[in-house]
Amino acid sequence: MHIVREEAEFRSRVAGSKPVVAVFKTTWCKDCHYIEPFMPDIEKQYGERLDFIQVDRDDLPELCSELNILGIPSFIAFLDGKEITRFVSKLRKNREEIEQFLDRSLQVAGALKQ
Repeated sequence: MHIVREEAEFRSRVAGSKPVVAVFKTTWCKDCHYIEPFMPDIEKQYGERLDFIQVDRDDLPELCSELNILGIPSFIAFLDGKEITRFVSKLRKNREEIEQFLDRSLQVAGALKQ
């Protein structure tokens, strides 16, 4: 997963016509570490249809404030620079829930492109 450390790069990456999923995490978040073992498989599974980026909330606090990132990890799908779906939960996220979010994001992106 590509790590984004600058706001300008973030905005550039989410501006494309291919859906981009931004995963907001921190180094100290236990639930963020919980998803790490299976995220590479998910990226491989969805990689032809979605791009993935990772943002450390502590690296870009102003951007995260603007995007209202309160809980972590948070997943936001973007298309053409606009948020299309969001997955935030105070409960630990599992692989199935993340895949359901990604499937829903692809459905929304497909509907918006028509």
